[in-house]
Amino acid sequence: MATEIKVPVLGESVTEGTIAEWLKQPGEAVAVDEPIASLETDKVAVDVPSPVAGVMSQHVVAVGDTVEVGAVIAIIEDGASAPAPAPAAAKADAAPAPAASEELLTPAQTMSPAVRRAVLEHGVDPSTIKGTGKDGRLTKEDVLAAAEAKAKGPAPAPAPTPAPAPAAPVATGGARGEERVKMTRMRQTIAKRLKSAQDTAALLTTFNDVDMSAVIEARDKYKDLFAKKHDIRLGFMGFFAKAACLALKDVPAVNAYIDGDEIIYHDYVDISVAVSAPNGLVVPVIRDADKKGFARIEQDIADFGARAKAGTLTMEDMTGGTFTISNGGVFGSLMSTPIINPPQSAVLGLHRIEDRPVVRNGQIVIRPMMYLALSYDHRLIDGREAVTALKIIKEAIEDPTRMLIDL
Repeated sequence: MATEIKVPVLGESVTEGTIAEWLKQPGEAVAVDEPIASLETDKVAVDVPSPVAGVMSQHVVAVGDTVEVGAVIAIIEDGASAPAPAPAAAKADAAPAPAASEELLTPAQTMSPAVRRAVLEHGVDPSTIKGTGKDGRLTKEDVLAAAEAKAKGPAPAPAPTPAPAPAAPVATGGARGEERVKMTRMRQTIAKRLKSAQDTAALLTTFNDVDMSAVIEARDKYKDLFAKKHDIRLGFMGFFAKAACLALKDVPAVNAYIDGDEIIYHDYVDISVAVSAPNGLVVPVIRDADKKGFARIEQDIADFGARAKAGTLTMEDMTGGTFTISNGGVFGSLMSTPIINPPQSAVLGLHRIEDRPVVRNGQIVIRPMMYLALSYDHRLIDGREAVTALKIIKEAIEDPTRMLIDL
């Protein structure tokens, strides 16, 4: 008996996706609820599970095809009617047992487009890398780590000097190549949304700098107790999330958005946190950040980071959000003008912390400083409101007690 495998419901307002890779090939056994394909939507990659046990009979669509919700993508035969696999006993008897390292080989056809691209760019052998992704699959991070290890490896022994050869014409240049790679669905969506934000919103960015001394001192003083009590690391993002909540409560327009000829205000704060994932930037949402403590916010952020790397974030994780925080400082950025995440009207950009000379009480001193950038939609948010909101964030970071007594 054959069972048609259809594209499941992918989430609110999501009607289609793209086949990123097949996890089961024709002739392979499939268990109930076992993923058979990875489907890439506008926001996340999701696995398509099999509702039945049996053997993969055929792929109805190919990798890269766009499929709508409810479309048939594969056929699975039950165990009784499935064709028996080709006999391989003779070959098995003749071939030696595989070495332990051979069990880690990853066929090229099971690599996602992002991983395959990373393999080509860095010139590493995927068969020598142990995957840390689901079911042992390679991730982009696995490839990058292997490339870094390869670069740090011992230099090869110098080759013997060859005998002089007859003079030959001097080459005018080495061979150069190009690779044309189809954009992933997520990257296409990111491109469209960012360009749409520029075309629609009246974008403007206001800057300030913040002295991180107080936050660093508080973190150093309490990080061990915090980790012991809450089993989570105390980072800087929790401070900025709570500081942003103060600003958004005092300046409601920064937490609002335009819908047609109306303005939608929120009496809650859902903060989207920009997180790097193998296929691009994703923005999972910390719900009700204004009602959560530092520990819960840090736990949410850590969970998002781990699931982004593993590719297990869901559509629900990314839906909504009234304000975004993007931390380019983790990559070394000194200053930037972040682009808002529509339909939101503002985004806070964080940057790297560096010691700089500043004047305090008439004296030049060294302080750990960070530039802050608030990009906003000037159609809704006036300059005074944007500057005020950023100033509230700055003051809360420089005097964290303000976050405890709601100042």
